[in-house]
Amino acid sequence: MWIVMAILGDTDHQPPQDRLVGSDRVLAVLVELAKFPDGASLDAMARAVRSPKPTVHRALASLRKAGLAAKDGRGRYVLGDEFLRMAFVNQELRPDHVRVQPILARLAAHFGETAHYAVLDGPDIVFRAKVDPAIGAIRLTSTVGGRNPAHATAVGKVLLSMVLPDLNSVKEWAGGRTLVARTAVSPEQLHEQLELIRVCGYGTDDEENEPGVNCLALPIFLSSPTEPSGAVSVSALSYRTTMLDLIRELSFIRRTVAGAIDEERQ
Repeated sequence: MWIVMAILGDTDHQPPQDRLVGSDRVLAVLVELAKFPDGASLDAMARAVRSPKPTVHRALASLRKAGLAAKDGRGRYVLGDEFLRMAFVNQELRPDHVRVQPILARLAAHFGETAHYAVLDGPDIVFRAKVDPAIGAIRLTSTVGGRNPAHATAVGKVLLSMVLPDLNSVKEWAGGRTLVARTAVSPEQLHEQLELIRVCGYGTDDEENEPGVNCLALPIFLSSPTEPSGAVSVSALSYRTTMLDLIRELSFIRRTVAGAIDEERQ
């Protein structure tokens, strides 16, 4: 509660419409601040949120009071220790994060490529866990907590195939948006892809989201035998692990995902 009050500040004398604007602005500053791991000056933050410096300074003061922002030795603003503490505690306590880690580690070690676990969130997927190989790793742009468009990713298409059973539901989900991967995708084309996934049981991303990277994904059922908690993928550099290579290893990926869950249940 004290954190919420500190973020919102004293709004007793402000009209209701201004309260929403004020709190949204403070949260916008917090979101932008997270994009500056090395810290940001007041000028940089004002430019990032397109607000006057006095306004941004007040928002940063509220965040500092709550422990969600701080000033480093150079006078630059960074995320505060309290924010990091809450984020790390929340991440570590999520059961799916803990349970899926051994699966990702086995896949990363076997392929020498990166393994991901992601969940569906509206039009996007959100990465919940990531394991890079110990040797020969080339860091991908994905980050835990990061987002990618669901229709352009293997994990996203696998999960969409389970919640969008027909063309009408795909069109409703798209909502008139232009579905862009490396090229535009129509709802009809996406529907055809989802139907194929339902038949073969896995999804692919053949450099649709990131040039030079292909992925193969399977749904994973951590808490229910019928409702997937998310999807697991192997994301490989296409010049050394082709899509055909991943498909040839499909049985290993399936055994790894299913076997780890079975071991836990025994």
